[in-house]
Amino acid sequence: MNIEGMTCKNCVAHVENELNDLDGVYAKANLKKKCAVVNMKEDINNDILERTIKKAGYSVLSITKN
Repeated sequence: MNIEGMTCKNCVAHVENELNDLDGVYAKANLKKKCAVVNMKEDINNDILERTIKKAGYSVLSITKN
C-alpha cells in the first residue's frame, strides 16, 4: 500500500496503529518508501483499508495485493 503524507516516525506509528486495530491485520509502515505492508488473516476490502488510512489523516496512492 503506497501512502502519501507520512513525514516522520510518529506518522509511521500512527499508520501502523490504525491498520493494526483492524481485526486480523498486522501492518508495518516504511517512511523512506512511503508504504505499508499489510498482512491479513482474511482478505479485507480495499475500501476499508483506504478509509482507515484516510481517517488517520493520510492518503492511499495505490494498493497492490499479492
